[in-house]
Amino acid sequence: MIANNDIIYKKLGGIYMVFKKGELFSGPGGLAYAAVSSTFNNVNGENFSIEHNWANDIDFDSCETFRKNICPNAPETVINKGVDELDIKKLNSIDCFVFGFPCNDFSDVGKKKGTKGNYGKLYEYGIKVINEHNPKWFLAENVPGLKSTNAGKDFKKILNALGTAGNYGYELTVHLYKFEEYGVPQFRNRIIIVGIRKDLGLKFKVPAPTTKDNYITSKEAISNIPSWASNNEMPLHNKNVIEKLKYIPEGKNIWCDEVPEELKIKTKVQLSQIYRRLDSTKPSYTITASGGGGTHGYHWKENRALTNRERARIQTFPDTFEFIGKKESVRKQIGMAVPPKGAQIIFEAILKTFAGVEYDSVPAKYEFS
Repeated sequence: MIANNDIIYKKLGGIYMVFKKGELFSGPGGLAYAAVSSTFNNVNGENFSIEHNWANDIDFDSCETFRKNICPNAPETVINKGVDELDIKKLNSIDCFVFGFPCNDFSDVGKKKGTKGNYGKLYEYGIKVINEHNPKWFLAENVPGLKSTNAGKDFKKILNALGTAGNYGYELTVHLYKFEEYGVPQFRNRIIIVGIRKDLGLKFKVPAPTTKDNYITSKEAISNIPSWASNNEMPLHNKNVIEKLKYIPEGKNIWCDEVPEELKIKTKVQLSQIYRRLDSTKPSYTITASGGGGTHGYHWKENRALTNRERARIQTFPDTFEFIGKKESVRKQIGMAVPPKGAQIIFEAILKTFAGVEYDSVPAKYEFS
């Protein structure tokens, strides 16, 4: 049953519940594309959906990509500036809020400064938005390393801040999503925190995996890209890179036994993704924003890195989604995004929660009270 009259619209005899969404750290629009693509109709003919209201990111190209694909008719609703420059009180009122706060200080690859680092503190701006606008629900996203920085103290600190934010507080559901189990052809784990305002009396449940026993492979993901698809320029490599790739078998990296010693990279830390080829029979390894030193992601057979469109396919962006910027900027945008296909399952579960409709679910990974 629909409640909250401020977001109900009557149209052509039907009832529509539209959540107006605000977003910080929006990137190119992975979460936004998933959100605006999500819809649910219940048996009473009531329609539940999410629409873009405003978004913010500090990166110019990411904002341009967002404008082109999410809100081409309202480019002014994307604010290109740092969160510390935003006047949060002047942002339009919203019904829901999304923010994938920067992971630099929580990632296992970095120094893991957590909330003591310059990036780790930026989650606080998400709290400020919630305090000011009291959205009916929010979704926050970050890397698995969030759980362990500063001996787990940061995780508890952030969850407590989210749970007590705003005028009402929020009922939190915190889960580690393995996106390969949600239709994404990529091994990619992310912590997703969904909060619903406590005065609404609703509890979000983690949607059950859809492809847990039937992964989509990297070969399936990047096959048959149409000639008209953008961002699909073939990468150029020097002779040294091509020579390395000639020796690397499918699914292996630069340090495998097949590579002659003189071609191996001399480094103290042997990261598994360096010049690592995809395994065509499995989902891709995690697509990242980094790109130097052999981290672009490499075709299982051809002696080359993946094109940006292939990377976008692995991230489940449709071929019609065009990224703006030079090749390296596009590569970074794709690597930092949340896979839309996996996120859409979560957003639609939120809509079903508000519709009062049961759906297949699994226990949340983390308990919070």
